[in-house]
Amino acid sequence: MCIKWAERWSSPNKRGRPAFFLQATGLLGIALILVAVTMANTEGNKLWGGRFVGNTDPIMEQFNASIAYDQRMWKVDIKGSKAYVKALQKAGLVTQDEMEQILTGLDKVFIEWSKDEFKIKPGDEDIHTANERRLKEIIGDPAGKLHTGRSRNDQVVTDMRLWLREAIANLKGQALQLINTMVERAAVEINILFPGYTHMQRAQPIRWSHWILSHAAALSRDVERLEEIRRRVNVMPLGSGAIAGNPFNIDRELLREELNFDKISINSMDATGQRDFVAEFLFWGSMCLTHLSKMAEDLILYNTKEFSFISLSDAYSTGSSLMPQKKNADSLELIRSKAGRVFGRCAGFMMTLKGLPSTYNKDLQEDKEAMFDTYDTVHAVLQVAAGVISTLEVSQKNMEAALSPDMLATDLAYYLVRKGMPFREAHSCAGKAVYIAESKKALLNKLTVEDLHNASPLFDSDVSSVWDYNGSVEQYSAPGGTGKSSVMAQIEHFRTWLQAHKQ
Repeated sequence: MCIKWAERWSSPNKRGRPAFFLQATGLLGIALILVAVTMANTEGNKLWGGRFVGNTDPIMEQFNASIAYDQRMWKVDIKGSKAYVKALQKAGLVTQDEMEQILTGLDKVFIEWSKDEFKIKPGDEDIHTANERRLKEIIGDPAGKLHTGRSRNDQVVTDMRLWLREAIANLKGQALQLINTMVERAAVEINILFPGYTHMQRAQPIRWSHWILSHAAALSRDVERLEEIRRRVNVMPLGSGAIAGNPFNIDRELLREELNFDKISINSMDATGQRDFVAEFLFWGSMCLTHLSKMAEDLILYNTKEFSFISLSDAYSTGSSLMPQKKNADSLELIRSKAGRVFGRCAGFMMTLKGLPSTYNKDLQEDKEAMFDTYDTVHAVLQVAAGVISTLEVSQKNMEAALSPDMLATDLAYYLVRKGMPFREAHSCAGKAVYIAESKKALLNKLTVEDLHNASPLFDSDVSSVWDYNGSVEQYSAPGGTGKSSVMAQIEHFRTWLQAHKQ
């Protein structure tokens, strides 16, 4: 009967007053109301449920919950709780025995998760609630002391920083492996020449290795940015409470040492409400995949029949359900597409942040899905990219056959510069030579000295030395150039760089 009264109590009439209230008068009615309210308080099992009456709408329950995705932080959540109970014991808030019970219980929770035996229950709205609920089932009342002075606000951001710190280490290792693969391939294939392109037009002859190392250079910046982000991630917010800090003289330096953070957050309001480190990571993912998308686009073109510079391994290609002859570069196309996916995560989360007031707001629950998805996506892309680069086949014959004399027009201008002509004038004369060749429907290297005299009298028989692709490439020996000595220097630079960043 009391349950029915509770339902009526919680159902408002048209005027907004509880219907049952209109029927319950006098001391007996008030007493019945109090009993009904007590029995209806089913939210008391939640970490925040003490002041709530009645059940949460099932749709809201699902809408509010994050356990479906934040459960992947189970390991770091337990790690943070084990450190925190040690700080509670030092502060005299739990006894030695209680601390040992909590630590033993958390170890059992850890084992259940690691063996995939942990059972998530309907009331587990997030990983913190789930772990604390299970801890109480295992050890009883001492579990209720674990959250003393701690808020989910500082707990969740601590978990995220611990999780992301490990994720960054994994991504850095994969990026270094990809760069190493590229560098060693560049060393082996250093003598292969092929056309370099600007504006998608043939520009100048370059080394295939020079192209590979151009993308290794971009990825090396990504690694360095990732290292910088890690330093900002590795700041400990635990002990900040919900907003005002911790009132129990918790030793935050002890927490820092236990959790291996570099620093302690300086302001509790900022610590619980800022997600700069997530936004930085999302931008990093966007930038890294932009670099890999650019590389993938080049390789997609080089893989076409029209170019035929490279051939992808069957392991990183797919076919057509209709056309038997097709061998599609789906691995590269998916790499290209994932950049858009991650950029969307970054842009979406920035839009969430820009509208928030200070400190923690539930909008920040959007941070974890964006962070996890970006990690998963970049993690997969780096692996696939390393596979593609290590297994593709290069057609040196087709690459060198694509070189054409018109790509040496700049060299023709440099020939005149070496004769003493100012570059601007030399550029114009070389342009005239190109025009003459086009007018005669002849290749540039087939023009006679007499033809070239129409462009400049400085052309002489030694102009024939210009029509040498190897010679053209070798002149770019300044640091960073495509000459062999320069490319070898780049390779050695990256080998040294890799050793330094593997530390």
